[in-house]
Amino acid sequence: MTGRKIVHDPPVQRGPWLVHGEETVFENPWLALKRYPVTQPNTHAPGEYGVVHFKNVAVGVLPLDEDGHTYLVGQHRFAFDAYSWELPEGGGRLDTLPEDTARREMEEETGLVPSALMPLGSWQTSNSVTDERAVAFIATGLKAGQTAPDPSEVLALRRLKFADLLALVMQGEIADAFTVLMVQTAVLKAQAGLLPAEISRHLLTQD
Repeated sequence: MTGRKIVHDPPVQRGPWLVHGEETVFENPWLALKRYPVTQPNTHAPGEYGVVHFKNVAVGVLPLDEDGHTYLVGQHRFAFDAYSWELPEGGGRLDTLPEDTARREMEEETGLVPSALMPLGSWQTSNSVTDERAVAFIATGLKAGQTAPDPSEVLALRRLKFADLLALVMQGEIADAFTVLMVQTAVLKAQAGLLPAEISRHLLTQD
């Protein structure tokens, strides 16, 4: 509930910070913006810290079909008022397995259902002001499913070679940080021999 305040008396220790309470400034089904009155650790002066608490886990998927192609989803991003091409991504409830969210988002956004998911990585996407956690998978064994975009989404789909996606990332044509993380992590893991040989072959093929 917006405006809800909690006072900590005595203050709560949070790392080097003393937290005197919290106030919910804004809240919706996806996130809550909270203000924390604090004692700053370096000067011991009073201050405040704002944190965006996410109610979902960000889940991303790097699809690879049998020919080594992948899929990008295009959509307008409200926050930047800009069009963005991204790997399939979405949010999953904190009490839901990320794998289940990955399968759902893949089918909803691309119309494809993966037979297998391999963990790719987990990241803190902007840990100075949010507690968002991002989890990613490589999806293989793709089969036809049924798209079902959210009411707020108008999506386009693009199939391309992974090498072409890597080039877009390296040229700065892809702005979505989660997509960049997935692509670069996949390449580095393939180069280090940390992925199955067939997946690595698709990721490292340059033609």
